[in-house]
Amino acid sequence: MFNLKNIIKGFAPFLFIGIANSQQMPQFSQYLRNQFMINPAAAGIYNFTDVTFSGRMQWAGFKNAPMTTYSSITTLIGKEKIRYNPGIRVSVGPVKNPEIKTGKLKHALGAQMIADEYGAFRKIQFAGTYALHLPLTSKVNLSFGVKVGMSNNTFIKNRAMVLNEATDNPYQDFASGTLNKNIMNIGSGLYCYSNKSFIGISADNLTRDMITFGNGLTNFQTKMHFNVMAGHKFQINQNISLTPALLAKYMSPAPVTIEGSLQVEYKQWLWAGISYRNKDAIIGMFGLNISQRFKFGYSYDFSISKFNTYSSGGHELVLGIMLR
Repeated sequence: MFNLKNIIKGFAPFLFIGIANSQQMPQFSQYLRNQFMINPAAAGIYNFTDVTFSGRMQWAGFKNAPMTTYSSITTLIGKEKIRYNPGIRVSVGPVKNPEIKTGKLKHALGAQMIADEYGAFRKIQFAGTYALHLPLTSKVNLSFGVKVGMSNNTFIKNRAMVLNEATDNPYQDFASGTLNKNIMNIGSGLYCYSNKSFIGISADNLTRDMITFGNGLTNFQTKMHFNVMAGHKFQINQNISLTPALLAKYMSPAPVTIEGSLQVEYKQWLWAGISYRNKDAIIGMFGLNISQRFKFGYSYDFSISKFNTYSSGGHELVLGIMLR
């Protein structure tokens, strides 16, 4: 029996080969809660060691749909003694977010590991980050960040479903070359922030595929990616604040992707939000500080693209650990 849904699901890995160039870098629905994954200059805005783990499933319902997991850590070099100490106790209950510290010179280190799979492609990235925070005023800092790492790119031949392997040129280009290649990645960013506002610009894959390791002719066509992010927190009353934010992403030749978000926070420990990703999804999310050491977030992507009939949406879970 002719079933369009099953046909689309069956050929999803083949479709992903065609869209690989437009999704080389993973996207994160909860980018406001861990801006370090978007901009390396955001490492060290808090005066504690921030460890984050996340898992994301996109287009649930498709076979071999995009899946991303990551872990990250940021810490200040020579942290000053502060009253807020997430490591003292772990009792459950309302725990306010620590304030963002400005007005002083800061040095920060960070690291991240990302495993990203989409269709017949797998990318595993490792990177280290350094950020320098310069005080512009007592309330505003400007940080410069650089990220250097390596990505292992793999084409998984048995996941690609094609009508005719002999006549499918994109498939032959990947299948006939080396199926595994390591590519050096350099990224950088600028980030201006206060306790209420932020604006940043970042770039990734600056060296593209100029530095590679391994034999073979397979070209993963690494592209430069650019991000611009900005937001401001409005204090509505003693307990409630609202933070509208905007994220713009660009990778040639794909069009600019715009994502607008609105986050509401209650007593600085419980939050919820909604985002609109242009022509892609409407996202609902919530989270809380479980204790002075642990934080949690969940988001659901409701697809508004052509795939919404065949996909049950996307899910993203985030667990954070705050350490002294």
